[in-house]
Amino acid sequence: MPDADTVPAAAAPAPANKSRGRNTRVSEAKARLAANTILYVDGVTVAFDGFRALNELSLFIEKGELRTIIGPNGAGKTTMMDVVTGKTRPDKGDVLFDEGSVDLTRLDEAAIANLGIGRKFQKPTVFEHLTVFENLELALKTDRRILATLLFRLGAAQARRIDETMGLIGLGDRRSARAGTLSHGQKQWLEIGMLLMQEPQLLLLDEPVAGMTDHETEATAEMLLDIARERSVIVVEHDMEFVRRLGAKVTVLHEGSVLAEGSIDYVQNDARVIEVYLGR
Repeated sequence: MPDADTVPAAAAPAPANKSRGRNTRVSEAKARLAANTILYVDGVTVAFDGFRALNELSLFIEKGELRTIIGPNGAGKTTMMDVVTGKTRPDKGDVLFDEGSVDLTRLDEAAIANLGIGRKFQKPTVFEHLTVFENLELALKTDRRILATLLFRLGAAQARRIDETMGLIGLGDRRSARAGTLSHGQKQWLEIGMLLMQEPQLLLLDEPVAGMTDHETEATAEMLLDIARERSVIVVEHDMEFVRRLGAKVTVLHEGSVLAEGSIDYVQNDARVIEVYLGR
């Protein structure tokens, strides 16, 4: 993993020449990828009615890496996640997944989710009338065709996996509780668990501790550190104490581009970051 204290801007290579064909650019980008890169974003621009939500954004995430992304409102954090998950198409640039083997800009949201990219939005979305166990069971990665769904029977290995996930998300003792009775923080954990049932390679979490108690925030940090041992995780967050608790590399976005990148101490002492974000 790159040294977290070294780079003041994105370490990804500069965007390819506009005049070259897309296939050539993607091939060149693949050739530059490290063998352990799970996500590669290069020169991505997205404009809405003339406003550039992303402006030549370049960054990359390694396999097994936990990355936190911060920045002021309007910095491009949500648009970046929209692009990675297929909700928004970039006007230009490359978005490659799994060592460059997949061009995400050519796929829709469902195909990207099936590839192994899971996203959690700020507000938890769970089936409140179902139990914790039933929510996780519904989220299992299985054949979703009609006949297969009608004939589905939960296997022993799948049941064990649900139990393991309940333990990981801190809800082992709430197995039979209806999701609607959970606290806000517990609903956030349940939704993260539902994403894990899909066996993602990359998780994108948008402000996972917003509205949580101090105890829940601390527990969430421990949970994400455990989850990151087996998959890549990107956390978009404003809570700087939580970011510090994660101890991960931090990317600071501003006006759609990477402003600074490094350890939490590095970015907190960067004059530009203080001016546009931390000093507010």
